[in-house]
Amino acid sequence: MEFWLGLLEEAREIRRREANWKYIMGLPPRQRLALIYFIEVGDIYVASRIAGMSVGQFDELRRRAGVPMV
Repeated sequence: MEFWLGLLEEAREIRRREANWKYIMGLPPRQRLALIYFIEVGDIYVASRIAGMSVGQFDELRRRAGVPMV
């Protein structure tokens, strides 16, 4: 169990480090919160619903924000 929790934490740290925070903080509230949720949790489906977008649209937003899919 500790092994998997360690991997999840490592992925979260990579997403935090690589994200373009200046770009993210300039977004409208729903998109900003969705990206922050994705960075912290890694669930693209739920994040896309928070943003009010399809998964494909959210994936494009994620790429523009520099958040890796880890």
